[in-house]
Amino acid sequence: MASADLREELDCSICLTTYTDPVMLRCGHNFCRVCIDRVLNTQDGSGGYSCPECREDFQERPALMRNLALRKIIENFLFAQRTQRGTRIFCTYCVDSPVPAVKSCLMCEASLCDKHLKVHSKSPEHILSDPSTSLENRKCCVHKKILEYYCTEDTTCICLSCRLSGTHLGHQVEKLNEAYDKKRKLRNVLQKLTTKGEETEKRVQSLEERRRKAQGRASGEAERVTALFIDIRRRLEDLEKRILSEISRQEKEKSIPLSALIQKLEIQKDELSRKMRHIEELCNMTDPLTVLQEPDTGDLCDPEEGGGDEDTGGHDNQRHDVDGLDVTVISDTLHTLCDIISGIRSGIYVEGPVDILLDVNTANNDLHISDDLKTATRTQEEQNRQKTAERFQYPQVMSSRGFTSGRHYWDVEGSRSGSWRVGMCYPSIDRRGDQSCIGNNNKSWALFWSNNEYSVIYDKKITTLTCNISKYKFRICLDYEAGELSFYELCDPIRHLHTFTTTFTEPLHAVLCVLTYSYKSFIKILTVAPGIDRDSK
Repeated sequence: MASADLREELDCSICLTTYTDPVMLRCGHNFCRVCIDRVLNTQDGSGGYSCPECREDFQERPALMRNLALRKIIENFLFAQRTQRGTRIFCTYCVDSPVPAVKSCLMCEASLCDKHLKVHSKSPEHILSDPSTSLENRKCCVHKKILEYYCTEDTTCICLSCRLSGTHLGHQVEKLNEAYDKKRKLRNVLQKLTTKGEETEKRVQSLEERRRKAQGRASGEAERVTALFIDIRRRLEDLEKRILSEISRQEKEKSIPLSALIQKLEIQKDELSRKMRHIEELCNMTDPLTVLQEPDTGDLCDPEEGGGDEDTGGHDNQRHDVDGLDVTVISDTLHTLCDIISGIRSGIYVEGPVDILLDVNTANNDLHISDDLKTATRTQEEQNRQKTAERFQYPQVMSSRGFTSGRHYWDVEGSRSGSWRVGMCYPSIDRRGDQSCIGNNNKSWALFWSNNEYSVIYDKKITTLTCNISKYKFRICLDYEAGELSFYELCDPIRHLHTFTTTFTEPLHAVLCVLTYSYKSFIKILTVAPGIDRDSK
């Protein structure tokens, strides 16, 4: 009864059979790997995942952890079940009470206990085997003789008659024990394959974890970009409203004096029309007395009377004040759009340019460090700095600041002559010997300029950059959590050159290395104001 209860506990709740390669979710429930993978695959794209047993929700696809303890329990249980079934074979000759058999005789087709085994025939034709209830399967179905040989050509067990006169005549055969010993060697192969399978499983789990991290990062970046564009649209809409409002305000401001001037001129135009009609009437009269008796005829003949010059002159004086809009105000407002674009180009994926200062205590004595701690120049003049354990033997210098998290970037400019390297390293990097040069070890990563070509180097492995690089200014971007160190050429637009991908385990410091003695050989850390792309100037 206890065995039956245990058997039920070892059944997968999905396939209702004994666990195969059991894995466990974070909630503690176990399933066959194939079963739970099938369930999770059906939940892809639904916005979440859940345990089939307790319905606990997971925002991301849950990791499947191998339950080695449960797997061992299952193996021991199944072995015990097989052993228990094997002990049910009893001695053929103990008829009074069942006694477990220890051997079976293929010749006699009988099972024997220890007592009857002692008196059993020792002749060679009486072949003993482990207790079995299917002794007939150990004999040839054609000749009814014991299977003693293994035909390697037909991969089957045969008897002596099959070998001498049957269909296997002339075939390559082996004794069963010899063939069995060869088969047993497969256990070593099986062990190797099992070990390789476990290693492959670990790699699969590692890759799945990396895939989940990549998916999480992609989701986070998508949310960030979406929020960025929402903010950009909002700011653009606000800017559009401000500019249109300014144009409307100026239009109203300019329209008021223009309307007053137009109204005044309309009155003058009406007065002139009236005078013109009256003069036409006088011109058409033939009676001199009537014309001469008309009052103020002198005033009618003077077209400048009534302030015509003054009105016209006033119009000319005001025309330059009311004709156009004040584009200076509009232009200043539009410059806000440039600020928005500059803010985007400064790098939405980084926290901003970092202030890198060189640590003179690590500088080699063949390097001159500028007063602002930003330029390293190779010199033939000994700098006579105190020799300490932290000072590099190679002509290089490390930054005083290290980074243990976040996203950052900094810009450098290298000389067109000579040979130099720039990059980042762990503070535990060697300070003596050839292996201390950045890129010559597994604790540093570098961009390398030499012999008029650019390369990237890590652990002495050099990768030549085949793209045509025309600039000598570069941007170095660090994403510590993602394990990425990237190099860009500062051109317009900025161009990606190479990205190192790893898992960072120590703080990262900037490193400058000037290899040649030319007085023109240098590396300079450029100061970048946030939101400004130097090459866009």
